[in-house]
Amino acid sequence: MRSENEMMELVVGFAQRDERIRAVAMNGSRTNPNAPKDMFQDFDIVYLVTDMDSFIRDPNWIDVFGERIIMQTPENMSMFPPELGGRFSYLMLFADGNRIDLTLIPLEQKDAYCNEDRLTVILLDKDRCLPAIPPSTDEDYRVKRPSAAYFSDCCNEFWWVSTYVAKGLWRKEILYAQEHLNHYVRPMLLKMLEWQVGIQTDFSVSAGKCSKYLEKYVSQQTWQQLLSTYADGSYDHTWEALFATGELFRQTAEYVANQLNYRYPDEDDRRVTAYLKRVRALSPNANAIYE
Repeated sequence: MRSENEMMELVVGFAQRDERIRAVAMNGSRTNPNAPKDMFQDFDIVYLVTDMDSFIRDPNWIDVFGERIIMQTPENMSMFPPELGGRFSYLMLFADGNRIDLTLIPLEQKDAYCNEDRLTVILLDKDRCLPAIPPSTDEDYRVKRPSAAYFSDCCNEFWWVSTYVAKGLWRKEILYAQEHLNHYVRPMLLKMLEWQVGIQTDFSVSAGKCSKYLEKYVSQQTWQQLLSTYADGSYDHTWEALFATGELFRQTAEYVANQLNYRYPDEDDRRVTAYLKRVRALSPNANAIYE
């Protein structure tokens, strides 16, 4: 596996030799002083270029970086409509295990790009044309204090969508139930847990993408409670996971509400929890939720 130094020499060296590339930058976890370092970290590279079309027309130019296991070019895919505003990216996993996420950006977008991400580090500026960038920091990614309205919306979304999970479970629609539990209910729980961490750390840390650093900041008991909210493919276990999710959300949200002097919607919690229990107890042949 090529070392970090070898990869950086390859990335910058190619840019130095190609007149179309006027500047090179990097962001992501490798520029974050607080991110754990390991062999799976991507090299998030940006080439600021003068002739985008010439790169895109010649797909073989990226072979300079080595043999690939697989590559994705999202802006060239029907499944992913372009969202980068004229930019083009190459996501590459190489045979030696390294990965480069390389984005081409038109040079005229240099000022906008340099103000997008506070984890940006300039590696090469041939023309000394880039604006000054302050030292890399993950401050923009740290947990943010929620407003009272945002906290209230999180609670409402959690309890509202929980009823969809129950409906799917009673109907024996496991995929529907799991989708709502994992993609709508759980994010509200994780958000609430992040706010708890923020309060306990004076909002000075990042929980990471997909809350991946959360285990570092919560108690072992809370961590085990969180793991119990992940269900297998059975209906009984999904019901148990739903109630475990509710229990952890309740205790976390009450803590956050008390610390920030917000109001936790106890009545919504009580009524929805009773509804969930009733739906679970319904006969498979029931014709009414309430008689």
